This record gives sequence, C-alpha cells and structure tokens, in this order.
Amino acid sequence: QVQIVESGGGLAQPGGSLTLSCKVSGGIFSIYDMSWYRQVPGKEREQVAEVTSARNTIYADSVRGRFTISRDNAKNTVTLQMKDLRVEDTAVYLCFADTPYAPAYWGRGTQVPVSS
Repeated sequence: QVQIVESGGGLAQPGGSLTLSCKVSGGIFSIYDMSWYRQVPGKEREQVAEVTSARNTIYADSVRGRFTISRDNAKNTVTLQMKDLRVEDTAVYLCFADTPYAPAYWGRGTQVPVSS
C-alpha cells in the first residue's frame, strides 16, 4: 500500500518563500509521475506542477517562474520550492502519484496560507 505524506506547509508572507516536501512509501517511487495540486474551498483542484518519471516538468501558468518541482528517487521524495508567494497561492497543497502501471494515490495535503 502506497502512503504519501506532505510536509513543509505553514504561514508565509507575500513575497516570501516556502518549500514543501512529499514522502512516498510502500511503492516503486521511480515509476510514478509526481504532481503537486492545490485546493481552495469552492474551486476546482488545480495542478500546480508535475515531474514525470522521466524527470520532465510541467507548471501551471500561474506559478511558472516562481515554483520549482524536483524529485529525489533515492529518498522517495518530491519537493516544491515556492518563492515570491502571493496571497492567491493560499491553498491546501496535495501530492499526487500517478502511473499507468499501478493505482494512483493522493496525500492528505498541507496548508499554505499566504498573508501579511
């Protein structure tokens, strides 16, 4: 059974930085395409960034140039470095593991409020 645990959330100020981490256990991490999504009450869940098993990266237009996603297959982790945070980045950030070879899994999320 794959388990996903996010960490690193917390209150950030506009213009500030924060790094989120996602630890995956119980599966073959290297086969998964890993994504960060964010959820705001009343809005659709939005994909923020993805790093594929081949290490290709995709970013939402709203975060490109400010967020960086990376993965460490040796540590079964994926990291989201966020800089120049904006109030509109406030959300619950969730980690998602997907592959054609196994079921997909979600983490429970970590909250990132951005406020002065």
